[in-house]
Amino acid sequence: MTQHAERFTGRVEEYVRFRSRYPRQVLDVLRERCGLTQSDLIADIGAGTGMLSELFLEAGNPVIAVEPNSEMRAACRMLAARFPKLSISDASAEATGLTKTSVDLVTVGRAFHWFDQERALAEFHRILRPGKWVTLVTNRRSQRGSAQAEEYENILLEFGKDYEQVRGSYRSFEGLRPYGGAETFEVKMQADEQMTLQEFVGQTQSLSVAPLVSEPGFEEMQRALEAFFLKRATKGLLTLETVCEVVGWKTPGDSERSFPEQSNHI
Repeated sequence: MTQHAERFTGRVEEYVRFRSRYPRQVLDVLRERCGLTQSDLIADIGAGTGMLSELFLEAGNPVIAVEPNSEMRAACRMLAARFPKLSISDASAEATGLTKTSVDLVTVGRAFHWFDQERALAEFHRILRPGKWVTLVTNRRSQRGSAQAEEYENILLEFGKDYEQVRGSYRSFEGLRPYGGAETFEVKMQADEQMTLQEFVGQTQSLSVAPLVSEPGFEEMQRALEAFFLKRATKGLLTLETVCEVVGWKTPGDSERSFPEQSNHI
């Protein structure tokens, strides 16, 4: 993740204000599928501003938020005043600095596609206690299947800085082959979003591919987003089809724990 750590520098304000939050049903899924309890120690990797961490902190869990971007960590640190069980680590997914077999759950929000996944998986395996879970949680907008989704996608392709190169990685967990013999699950929840023009533009601007105000293409993208909104909104609100997806796999128990140097996890 180190080479991608600065992608969100300069857009943290929009991220905090406009990025969609995770539904509380995520906790229900993890309690049912992973046996999550209030005492479990959670490592939230690539925690960003702490949106996923906050969900667990509100449930009473202790959380270690691992985040390499300084602006993201500063925003996440604001949660510490409300949640004394939060600690924040300046580290990456591939080298968390956490003690071996020290955490009960590894979670990743909207960051897994930025990791060096082979190295990150090895690190997750190292810091998890035997027989515990890795879970990926993402709010994913529809990229195809309707004229509206495809029109928005075309705006990102035309004006996004490197969207054509990175968009395929957003679904990288689909090819994930977790630890051999491990239990796995996948749960999808519809979580459509309704937003005003300000919220829609702000959420788009929080994307790492959106040009910053000082970069070429910023004004052109703003005009295209406003035109799109005016065309697609109803009574001042735009609805974006969104799915919250939770994918998890269980690490082996003590007798099974091994991690080959050359693996086929991806």
